[in-house]
Amino acid sequence: MIHAAGGARTPAFAARRVWVATALAAPLLLLGASGGGVQAFLLALVATIFATSVLGYAAQRIGQPAVLGELVAGVVLGKSVLGVLDPSDPAVQAFSEIGVLILLFEIGMHTDLKALVAVGSAASTVALAGVALPFAAGFVALHAMGLATVPALVGAAALTATSVGISARVLGDLGLLERQDGQVVLGAAVLDDVVGLIILSVIAGLASGASLSPGHVAKVAGVAIGFVGASLLVGHRALPPLFSAIDRMSSASAIGLIGLAVAFLLAWLADRAGSAMIIGAFAAGVVLHPTPQRAAIEEKVKTLGYLFVPLFFASVGAAVELKALLDARSLKIGAVLLAIGIAGKVAAGYAPWWYKGNKLLIGVAMVPRGEVGLIFAQMGLAASAIDAGEFGAIMLMVLGTTFVTPPVLSVLAKRSAVRGAGE
Repeated sequence: MIHAAGGARTPAFAARRVWVATALAAPLLLLGASGGGVQAFLLALVATIFATSVLGYAAQRIGQPAVLGELVAGVVLGKSVLGVLDPSDPAVQAFSEIGVLILLFEIGMHTDLKALVAVGSAASTVALAGVALPFAAGFVALHAMGLATVPALVGAAALTATSVGISARVLGDLGLLERQDGQVVLGAAVLDDVVGLIILSVIAGLASGASLSPGHVAKVAGVAIGFVGASLLVGHRALPPLFSAIDRMSSASAIGLIGLAVAFLLAWLADRAGSAMIIGAFAAGVVLHPTPQRAAIEEKVKTLGYLFVPLFFASVGAAVELKALLDARSLKIGAVLLAIGIAGKVAAGYAPWWYKGNKLLIGVAMVPRGEVGLIFAQMGLAASAIDAGEFGAIMLMVLGTTFVTPPVLSVLAKRSAVRGAGE
């Protein structure tokens, strides 16, 4: 999740803000490890809010997305350093789950199905190649390195989904988001997420002990696709009258809360149908995208997201064991995943051979993993499908692809802008 930096402010002001917040948070970070129950959770929550705010803001000041700072905050607060934030605590798990649902709901609300159709075959080809190439190469490589089938599938699946927010921000800053290359990137990234969520549903079933068979995979994929399709059909008929009636009540807060309730309801229904809850939350966002009340819903959901979503990323970081992360095996797996993650997406940019745009720019823009990749890693660890070292290796891949993309993409985008101006 990319938080706005918030207006034009001087570096001195930014530095004072970071130092003040750090000074306020420091005593809480030290106190959070003592005690138990609700009191300990409250201290952990306060420490997490301060740490993710400060480090997320600091990450933005050096040109990186806030999610990186939030992950680092989780590592610092986790058991490997301060021991303040316990990702296995039931309350933390509940807050994190809500954060994931809000995050996928927001992604869904930014998914315009008509726009996806408009960018056409180029975006679809980039998306499918960007899923198939890293997934296949990742599974083969990890299996060859000695990983069992399910851990290899989890690691390979984490390579599939692109973090659209990171690339969209860089392209937008450079004025390329509305150009054809930018639209192909956006369309392909959104399709990546959709396909990635279906893969996640399949992998989640395997991680819970289900057998790996073509029939089972087809069933899980069919349930996920069928649920999204049914949600769109029913939602487009039932929800507009509901929100129109709420709108006449002139209650913006009610619109936002009921929108969130729809997301939670569809998440519950998806789980009951045998799919993943995040499929339901995503479907709710897609259904509500065309509603006239979308802006009011987004405003309220985003406000809640400022609390719950960073807590999810912090809990992911808190699950990292630094000793396992720095293990030679973990570093080797992480390096292989990083190489495949970069090469697979760049190659996907060249998949639509008929497209005349900047294929290298498109491929690089598809490189960063992020939110969905972290969800894969967290799901695998929670289900004991991967161990702490393999979880750390996926984290290295996510961080590496996220760090490398903005500067490289900036250079390529500026070259593209110069060529476009010269034409």
